[in-house]
This record gives sequence, C-alpha cells and structure tokens, in this order.
Amino acid sequence: MFLIFQESPLQTKKSISLVELIISGGLGAQIIIGVLFILLLVVVYIYFERLFAIKSASKLSVNFMNQIRTYVLNHKLDGALNLCLKEDKPVARLISKGISRIGRPLEDINTAIENAGRIEVYKLEKNVSVLATISGAAPMIGFLGTVIGMIISIFEISNAGGNIDMQLLSSGLYTAMTTTVAGLIVGIFGYITYNHLVVKTNKVVHQMEANTLDFFDLLNEPA
Repeated sequence: MFLIFQESPLQTKKSISLVELIISGGLGAQIIIGVLFILLLVVVYIYFERLFAIKSASKLSVNFMNQIRTYVLNHKLDGALNLCLKEDKPVARLISKGISRIGRPLEDINTAIENAGRIEVYKLEKNVSVLATISGAAPMIGFLGTVIGMIISIFEISNAGGNIDMQLLSSGLYTAMTTTVAGLIVGIFGYITYNHLVVKTNKVVHQMEANTLDFFDLLNEPA
C-alpha cells in the first residue's frame, strides 16, 4: 500500500499596516479614531502637566518647619512669613495663613488654614477630573464605532441578497474592531494616569496635614 502525499499550495500571509487598517474602516472609523487620538493627546498633556506641578508642590525644604518653629518661638513672625513666601509651596502657604492669624483664637486659625487647604487641593486637582471623564468616555466612543461597523455589515449583507462576500463585510468589520481597540487603549491609559495622579495628590495632601498638625502643636506649646 502506497501513501501519496500531495503538497498543498503555499499560503501567503497578508500583512496590513495600522494606517491601512484605519483607512479600510471607512470614513466613520477615521472620524472616531481621530476623536480618540485627540483625547489621547489631551490625556498625555494633562498627565505630564499635573505630574510636574504635583512634584514641584511636594518639594519642601527639610528644615522648613524647624525654621518656622524658631521664628515663632522667638516672636519673629515677619521672618516666618518671609520664609513662607520664599518657599512658595502649598504647605508654606498654609503655614503662612496660620502665622498671619496668630493672636486670634485657635478655632479661627484652624478655619483659615482649612479654607486655604481647600484652595490648595483644588489647585492640585486642576483638570485631573478630565482624565476620569476620558477614561470612561473613550471606550464608549469606541463601542459606538463597533455599533456603526455592525450596522454597515448588516447593510452590506442585506444588499448582497443570498451571496455573502467577506470583501463586502470587511469595511464594517474593520470599523468595529479598530474603533473598539482604540477606545479601550485610550480609556485604559486615561484610567491609569488618573489614578496615578490621585495617589500623588494624596501624598501632598498628607504632607500638608502633617505640617499643619506640627504648626498647631507649636502654637499649643507653653510660652
């Protein structure tokens, strides 16, 4: 018994570039990909702008509070205020607000520092909420492309009658897949950057709270 082996024709692999993939999706995919690309640029800009701003806000001189303690105990409030102005960081601005209220009841000082703290936190969180919005909106925009792609495919099937040609469906499928992937990429990147900035902001807030407590301990020390 003889076994006959028949060579199968070599299959050529078809490769496609990212640009060709987007173009193949049609006008709908191109518009949605363009919108997602703009959102990605917004995410990158806000992330790095806020990251550098938060890092700058967290840098405080090691001996800052020790110098404040020395000035306050020696009743040199002008020197303490000048030091705060020179430091020009969120912590320094809170301490400056407290120093300017020395001589008033501690409750008034606490209220003034809390109000100043809210303003500083608002400055730190500037535009960060936009990242959260984009991280949620981008996948939905991508899914919108998926729906549009499916509608295009169904429309092509209905026009083809009984003869279904994959070439006819390719445009709708390309639209569905490319926009979904793009939306998820932008959404994931926005989600990660948002949470990273939240962690960084919380560290600065904790730094502000710790130094504020040290300042109140200083005010409560016996003269």
